[in-house]
Amino acid sequence: MAASSNAEQTQLQDMEEEDAGMEEREMESDEGEEEGMGVENSDEDEEDDSSEDEKENEAEIQRLEEQLSINAFDYNCHVDLIKLLKQEGELFRLRKARQKMSELFPLTEEIWLDWLKDEIRLTEEEPNREKVYELFERAVKDYICPDIWLEYAQYSIGGMGSPGGIDRVRSIFERAVTAVGLHMTKGQMVWEAYREFENAILSTVQPPPGRIPSHEEQEMLKTQLERIHTLFRRQLAIPLMDMEGTYAEYEEWSEHGVPETVMHQYKKALQQMEKCKPFEEALMVAETPKLAEYQAYIDFELKEGDPARIQITFERALSENCLVPDMWAKYTTYLDRQLKFKDLVLSTHERAVRNCPWTMGLWKSYLLALERHGADHQTVSDVFEKALNAGFIQATDYVEIWQAYLDYLRRRVDFSKESSKELEELRAAFSRSLDYMKHDVEERFGESGDPSCIIMQIWARIEALHCKNMQKARELWDSIMTKGNAKYANMWLEYYNLERSYGDSIHCRKALHRAVQCTSDYPEHVCEVLLSFERVEGSLEDWDFAVQKTETRLNRINEQRAKAAEKEANLARQEDERAEQRRKAKVEKKAQKKVQKGTRAGEKRKAEQDDYQDEWNEDAGPKRHRGNADQPTDEYMETETGPFGKATPPGYKPAPPATKKAPQGAAAAPPAHRQNEDNLELRNDNSSVFVSNLAYTLEEPEAKLRTLFETCGPIKQIRPIFTGKGSFRGYGYVQFESPVSVPEALKLDRRDVGGRPVFVSPCVDKNKNPDFKVFKYNTMMEKHKIFISGLPFSCTKEQLAEICKNHGTIKEVRLVTYRSGKPKGLAYVEFADETQASQAVLKMDGIEVEGNKISVAISNPPRRNATDKPGSSRPTGDAMPRQVYGARGKGRTQLSMLPRSLHRQSAPTGKVENGSAADGEPASAAGNAAGEPKQLSNSDFAKMLLNIVDVALWKNKRMVRIYAVPISVIPCFRGSMSTRLVLHINKILFVYRILGKHV
Repeated sequence: MAASSNAEQTQLQDMEEEDAGMEEREMESDEGEEEGMGVENSDEDEEDDSSEDEKENEAEIQRLEEQLSINAFDYNCHVDLIKLLKQEGELFRLRKARQKMSELFPLTEEIWLDWLKDEIRLTEEEPNREKVYELFERAVKDYICPDIWLEYAQYSIGGMGSPGGIDRVRSIFERAVTAVGLHMTKGQMVWEAYREFENAILSTVQPPPGRIPSHEEQEMLKTQLERIHTLFRRQLAIPLMDMEGTYAEYEEWSEHGVPETVMHQYKKALQQMEKCKPFEEALMVAETPKLAEYQAYIDFELKEGDPARIQITFERALSENCLVPDMWAKYTTYLDRQLKFKDLVLSTHERAVRNCPWTMGLWKSYLLALERHGADHQTVSDVFEKALNAGFIQATDYVEIWQAYLDYLRRRVDFSKESSKELEELRAAFSRSLDYMKHDVEERFGESGDPSCIIMQIWARIEALHCKNMQKARELWDSIMTKGNAKYANMWLEYYNLERSYGDSIHCRKALHRAVQCTSDYPEHVCEVLLSFERVEGSLEDWDFAVQKTETRLNRINEQRAKAAEKEANLARQEDERAEQRRKAKVEKKAQKKVQKGTRAGEKRKAEQDDYQDEWNEDAGPKRHRGNADQPTDEYMETETGPFGKATPPGYKPAPPATKKAPQGAAAAPPAHRQNEDNLELRNDNSSVFVSNLAYTLEEPEAKLRTLFETCGPIKQIRPIFTGKGSFRGYGYVQFESPVSVPEALKLDRRDVGGRPVFVSPCVDKNKNPDFKVFKYNTMMEKHKIFISGLPFSCTKEQLAEICKNHGTIKEVRLVTYRSGKPKGLAYVEFADETQASQAVLKMDGIEVEGNKISVAISNPPRRNATDKPGSSRPTGDAMPRQVYGARGKGRTQLSMLPRSLHRQSAPTGKVENGSAADGEPASAAGNAAGEPKQLSNSDFAKMLLNIVDVALWKNKRMVRIYAVPISVIPCFRGSMSTRLVLHINKILFVYRILGKHV
């Protein structure tokens, strides 16, 4: 490897010298042309335009070179730089850019062919052909590509006139048919080119007509004919596409016909081709990367058992899936266990780690293969150092690669000697590994990756077993226990077993006594081991002391467990009590609703007979339709709201917008949404979905929802929710004929409607299920999904998918938006597996998208609060008091606009506000016990509202004027309510009509 690196450096220096000479010659020729042409030029405008383009390209080239100086492993940046330099004709810089990229990455077939063709055009002189040969040798090592081999062989034909040229061409052709001759679709091209070359040689050795050839000429002619016969026989014995055409050509070419043995081999190969044909056809119609099709093909060849065909199938799969670590691992495992050819195995391992350097398993297999095939120590050490700089994505990967290297060093040591260079190197490596874990790995990942100190345990065993150095082993175990492992019983038992095997009984007893004192996970087991040890080896004093110590420790542990159990029981009991209080509060609310409905039904006013009441109705807004007092209120869902916020008062029917007073005697047609509410018995939550986050200004919401959900199944009814004035509230319900349609409808969640993501969730009555909450995305680490931040707001799903598709198979792209539909610049991209996601993180992190530098990481959302998790009960008003702000709410100034005479006075001690004491309720309720005001009912609010609102009639206009309503009144409503509601005159009047009070 070092020799190849030096050769590449020498080649690069030769290319730089040659480029410098060419540039000098070009500058001299340009100066001569300028002197001959003079200063006049009719194409000055075109030159100005081209110079501007050149400046722009040069600026872009400098930017790419600067970016590569920061991150040399940016693959796409390398490709863009090479394209620009080729466009500008910068020969020296182009060679240098290609050289740097080839040192870091295996180049694709297209990049190699472009590079080779450029070099072939520039090195037409004979002495420079060797440089091109060297470049071809590097190209054929990256991937098994028939086109590169064919180009190599054809280029070598151009040098067949030099000494030994024909033999060199034959050697290259032989290597080509060995490497890619079994390629079922492209191998035929190489065979045919080989035969054409031999036919050309045949034409040169044939004597001219009319002349009798000499004996030597006859021998040469016979030898050449035999070569061509052999090529035909070899090709016909291999299953290739269009074998029939090759067989027909052989029949026509051969003077004595096709031999029986060749015909038998041909038929056998034809049968094999028929078996492989379905797999080849599947590859032809499949889309890139064709991983599943190649996997099936490989499994078939493994069952067939032909090593050559297995190898070529693996190579074909890897040429199109070079970034799939599992494919490389499967291929290298097959070579390690079956073929075992040193050059083939080691070169394949080297190609594997160059393509997938982030995969620890490939580096580990490479180290084992180097040791297995007797590589020198320096080579193994160099490969290990490269592995440490490869950039693994997990801290545990570094632990495993260190273990593999330490195992290799341990196998080099001859422990029969008291000291040796290899032993000192092993101890130095153990020390270095611990420092590396503590500093490099822990600083990068926030964890050492080795919490159980596996490396230190191995070191201690080696010192105890091989070096007979128990003192060093005990020091290492002391360090292990001080790193937070002293509370685990298994760690103490490991130490005890080490002392039992290589130490003495005194240290065994010390270890067990310390274990009894420190262990917290399984103390009973440690105590049992101590007593068993004393039964076998201890004296009576040792036994008594062990019994006393174990009993004391177990009694203390049992007390701690009893306290913990009691604490958990208290917490569970408190939670049950809070749940019972919530249940009772709901029952009381329902009972109050029924009482209030009966009161309102008995206190109906005859507003129609009052002259001024008609004008009131026109000024106050839509008319309230009171429902039947006997109608159950449980049919109303909490999310179907009226003008007061969340809970619609029983019997409320919102009127359509711009409702005018109908002429006398005319029957008014009920609005559409009112008709839907009249059929409460037809509603079914199991076959309905709740649709929210729609725009308030959405026109014809029912039609839009029908268009959106009609593909999910037959729709029974759509209920968009409107305010008292008829304006759309931004949510509604869609009821299907069958519950089977609900899962299909839920798939439309966050579908764009009117520029906003619409939220689709199950239809659940929150009065019956107050803790219900839907959060469909995972809150834990998802290794197959990446999180991207810093995206430009103009980036779309399609653009992001186009950026990510080069790194693997994309299953889903999700852009994170606000409720309004505006993007946050964040996204989640889900890949087919963890490997592809890890590769995307390495390649995409830090790249620029439309001028924005993005950050890419494995998806690991922060933990959500307990109150935000689905299924968790949110704290009620008793458990978490509402923040009390000033009269104008949370924002702006806290200056109260309420007259001081109307301020609420604090209630005297022993009394309860809002009539609760009069009702016989104890003053030590949960809310009041905490010093907080109790939540008011609707009847309490009615009494308070009449006491604190200053009302004055304007006789000439017959209107009501509201001076102020304190903000502390707002929580008495069920649900949250805006302060604007209280200050709005028409809605206040509407409240008065509900309460049945005359102004």
